[in-house]
Amino acid sequence: MASPKDLQFQEFEEAAELLSADPGASTLSMSANAPFATVGASTAGEDVRLDVSEDEEGQEESSELLGEQKPSGGFWTFEYYQSFFNVDTLQVLDRVKGSVMPLPGRNFIKHYLRSNPDLYGPFWICMTLVFSVAISGNLSTFLRQMGNSSYHYRPQFHRVTIAAIAIFLYAWLVPVGLWAFLTWRQGAERQIGGYSFLETVCVYGYSLFIFIPTSILWIIPLEWLQWALIVVAMVISGSVLVLTFWPVVRDDSKVMAVGTVMTILVLHALLAIGCKLYFFQTPVQTPSSPLTPTAPLYFFQTPVQTPSSPLTPTAPVNYTNLTVKPH
Repeated sequence: MASPKDLQFQEFEEAAELLSADPGASTLSMSANAPFATVGASTAGEDVRLDVSEDEEGQEESSELLGEQKPSGGFWTFEYYQSFFNVDTLQVLDRVKGSVMPLPGRNFIKHYLRSNPDLYGPFWICMTLVFSVAISGNLSTFLRQMGNSSYHYRPQFHRVTIAAIAIFLYAWLVPVGLWAFLTWRQGAERQIGGYSFLETVCVYGYSLFIFIPTSILWIIPLEWLQWALIVVAMVISGSVLVLTFWPVVRDDSKVMAVGTVMTILVLHALLAIGCKLYFFQTPVQTPSSPLTPTAPLYFFQTPVQTPSSPLTPTAPVNYTNLTVKPH
């Protein structure tokens, strides 16, 4: 039976002869335990260590990432939709912060989504905005009518339904239309870029976050303050959309690029102004005018003539038969 020493790697005689013939030749030694390879050169007097495990580790990490990104089932399975909500709290907070503090030259998709869009944040932002707009609208109406003795407060629950329809239709239909348009322009103009449908929906969802604190401040019954908050909110959220989609459409023709950006801003402004006018409308109070004297009214009544009944003859009175009784 062979001893452990016989099973160890040993230096061959040919290698020894080559080293003796050329002492300056480089040698490569590898260890089974160490992930580094040592290259020795006698002329340089230094050893160069090569990390040969980086490629293997990189391949393992890439395979793990690909395995995580690959859907595990079809669109009818729960696992397929689970990947759309695969975010943590720090990522959502970072994206919310990026939506309220847009910076010039900073693309929301490139800097915050990083090829990992989600539906968790947009869904809860839209849901929170629905209730904040409806509840704040009821409170604003109550505060405006507080001094009116003829006003009787009644909660308007139908506003929640209207707010949900308006906000969710905007957050879904507008991104669908924009994504379809950019896809069509990308096919017509090769230099036009584009985003995925999920990335477009994600940008629109996070851009609506600024309207949540704005709708709460709309409770203050000051008309000028409400319109000022609308302008600030539209500038912030509109900047997020413009900074995100302008790099995509700027390579298109000038008319198409400007028209696309203007359409995005107009639709965004319609949502904000529509919510203000419907949910936070100012009641119109008409001042009571003093009574003015009017001309006297004369009523002319035609007398009604009733037909007179014919006179019936009466018997004559005989005064001779009258007797006077003494007192």
